[in-house]
Amino acid sequence: MSPPSPQASRLNTAILPQLQVFLAVARLRSFTGAARELGVSTSAVSQAVRLLEDQLRVVLLTRTTRSVSPTDAGRELLERASPALAQALAALDGVSAGPGEMVGRLRISVPHVAVPYVIAPLLPRFRALHPRVDVEVVAEDRFVDIVAEGYDAGVRLSEAIERDMVQVRLTDAFRFVVVGAPSYLSRQGRPERPEDLLRHECMTFRMTTGELYSWELERGRRNWRVPVRGGVLTNDGRLRVSLAEQGVGLTYVFEPMVAEQLRTGRLQVVLESYAATVPGFFLYFPSRAQRSGPLRLFIEAAKELGAHGTDA
Repeated sequence: MSPPSPQASRLNTAILPQLQVFLAVARLRSFTGAARELGVSTSAVSQAVRLLEDQLRVVLLTRTTRSVSPTDAGRELLERASPALAQALAALDGVSAGPGEMVGRLRISVPHVAVPYVIAPLLPRFRALHPRVDVEVVAEDRFVDIVAEGYDAGVRLSEAIERDMVQVRLTDAFRFVVVGAPSYLSRQGRPERPEDLLRHECMTFRMTTGELYSWELERGRRNWRVPVRGGVLTNDGRLRVSLAEQGVGLTYVFEPMVAEQLRTGRLQVVLESYAATVPGFFLYFPSRAQRSGPLRLFIEAAKELGAHGTDA
């Protein structure tokens, strides 16, 4: 199909307001009803229809003192143009914003472990304030190039964020701890030093590089990376915690994830003096110059969350 000529394009653009008026009259079979629906005078409706007929050089409506009905040409225009115009108006309404309202979309990369502690408390507040901003949260544990992969922002531990990224704190610092069930510890004993872990059943996971994760411990200025081993490997942190509760072995975990189990005694921390502390989770994005409106509002909500903590 060949594209419309410039003259046709100018004509089509010029008649859109008149077309909307005609469609209202044809649908309601009334100039008065169309005027009421459109919020204009009856004479304005009549003039708009006359202008449209003049420009198209065809009669669209049959008028009598008692009724209004579309001609054959009018019926064809009503049937073909009405759905298209309704769709176009709906699309315009979908992307338009009222005073103080933001319309848009955000795509964010988040590690699985951060979802319940960062995204779950943040999203309800954000959506309540900005219901027309759609948010896509992609939970994945691999390192993500948010620019190359089309994300607006990401959530990670600060050590995993490139230095040229802007960072917004989401949580306080927290620890990664080694935990086990009382039943396991009474059966196998408590490790007292990092190297003792090599003699224990330790549930770990495989990194995106394919290597098994070595548990990271620290004490003062000294750091350990212990190449633990065990009969269970899984990248599902909640499964590792569940198995640890059942006495299957020890696991290495984000401490807030097991707060309830530690409080009730279902799990106990071992090697506590060697627990590694990290600065916390941060929202990160390329640069201030590249902030979209929706991202700016999300950053404001994230800062509020960070100021009050994840329990706010």
